[in-house]
Amino acid sequence: MVGADGSDTSMRAVAYAIGFARRQGTRLVIVYARTPGGGIGAMMDTTGTGQAAAMGEQDRIEVMLRELLEQALAIGTRTELVVRVGDPFQVLCQVAREVRADCLVVGSSTSFGHRIAGSLAVRLVRKAHWPVTVVP
Repeated sequence: MVGADGSDTSMRAVAYAIGFARRQGTRLVIVYARTPGGGIGAMMDTTGTGQAAAMGEQDRIEVMLRELLEQALAIGTRTELVVRVGDPFQVLCQVAREVRADCLVVGSSTSFGHRIAGSLAVRLVRKAHWPVTVVP
């Protein structure tokens, strides 16, 4: 299973996971957690333009992931895309339990704040229910 959010590192993680699943002959589940209502910045926007822009960006990411899904299927990798609304950590853990994931692949965080507070990858490693591969 691989988590994707449209960032460069998550897209590298998706590419890594597709190749890994193809070589191993296993099924791959790509998970995208959409932010409810467009995210925190959009909630503070009283005009609604921020929310519309955030939702448009999330739609663009979902379309991009669907295109990757089609490419993976074209090379013979059994792949599915799961799109849920919610906190990425919670969504990844929930889907991993549902599909009985053998491992999780995520991209590394490039945010400075995550070095202090802990990134999604670190939180998943601490949960320790699945092996986690972090792709730089």
